[in-house]
Amino acid sequence: MSKEPVAVVGIGQTKHVAARHDVSLAGLVREAARRALDDAELTWADIDAVVIGKAPDFFEGLMMPELYLADALGAVGKPMLRVHTAGSVGGSTALVAANLVAARVHRTVLTLAFEKQSESNAMWGLSLPVPFQQPLLAGAGGFFAPHVRAYMRRTGAPDTVGSLVAYKDRRNALKNPYAHLHETDLTLEKVQASPMLWDPIRYSETCPSSDGACAMVLTDRTGAARAPHPAAWVHGGAMRSEPTLFAGKDFVSPQAGKDCAADVYRQAGITDPRRQIDAVEMYVPFSWYEPMWLENLGFAEEGEGWKLTESGVTALDGDLPVNPSGGVLSTNPIGASGMIRFAEAALQVRGQAGGHQVDGARTALGHAYGGGSQFFSMWLVGADRPAT
Repeated sequence: MSKEPVAVVGIGQTKHVAARHDVSLAGLVREAARRALDDAELTWADIDAVVIGKAPDFFEGLMMPELYLADALGAVGKPMLRVHTAGSVGGSTALVAANLVAARVHRTVLTLAFEKQSESNAMWGLSLPVPFQQPLLAGAGGFFAPHVRAYMRRTGAPDTVGSLVAYKDRRNALKNPYAHLHETDLTLEKVQASPMLWDPIRYSETCPSSDGACAMVLTDRTGAARAPHPAAWVHGGAMRSEPTLFAGKDFVSPQAGKDCAADVYRQAGITDPRRQIDAVEMYVPFSWYEPMWLENLGFAEEGEGWKLTESGVTALDGDLPVNPSGGVLSTNPIGASGMIRFAEAALQVRGQAGGHQVDGARTALGHAYGGGSQFFSMWLVGADRPAT
């Protein structure tokens, strides 16, 4: 039996900020869910199941929040699932929801991911000592900086590439009303002069800590036909994982990332991602990961990713726009960051990305990774319904 085509018919985000003191966690997630339902012109009664995701519970110090969020999300008496795959969880959550529709288990599913980082401290939460594991030092940057340096040594990339990515993404964020950081006075020189946190990663080349939530309504062909707006159709989706540490692991370009992208491209019939994909929403929490992931995802040959960034290919008006929304470098409610990438890709192919819309975008890739580069989730969405 063929899979049911899956359509994104509703998208909702909160305004992402450093601290949402005006709402509880329940109020935060309901805000995003309500906006997604309004976008789809549906009610809580139209939802058959709810799939939610977030990063580790100790990021807020609140264990199993899904147990008390059911009421806020209209899930009382309905199936409700929680997904957790570290930083990639927003993407994985969307894929679980999509698979429920594709398998015809449910017809219309609300999926949502969130984080309220202001109620804890994720940097030190990430620094908990784990027996027999490499220490993270002070936050994720302490873990990833050596991998960035390895990339620079391997490819000969000049040390200016990271600042170019950060400056590009923060400028894109100015066109996105939901983005957390709106640094109107930012210049490339200010990025390059910002303090060094984890050599070679500077302060302005890192993601912020955000409070926020993102939600989507996914449905089948019948639901898409009733939708008030053009749908974004899921052409392919996949998750892959690998251990954090093992002999021969390539931290610069993890095999799980390559395998995940290859599976998505196979499902979607993509043979030349650089030419066939119009926009990319890529999970880049530290600026150097743009050129690294360009290679990992097959947009550039090994050692060539930084050249795409340096030449302006990844700019909003470039040949392959990357993170037109401003990306994780501008907005980072960790549990939701991956879903925002997926949702922003869907907005692009629906033609509803507003000021950061890529002209003529018909296909877009949403990408997320998490943990010590061991969890990957991706989907490719298009303006046209895939053949069944």
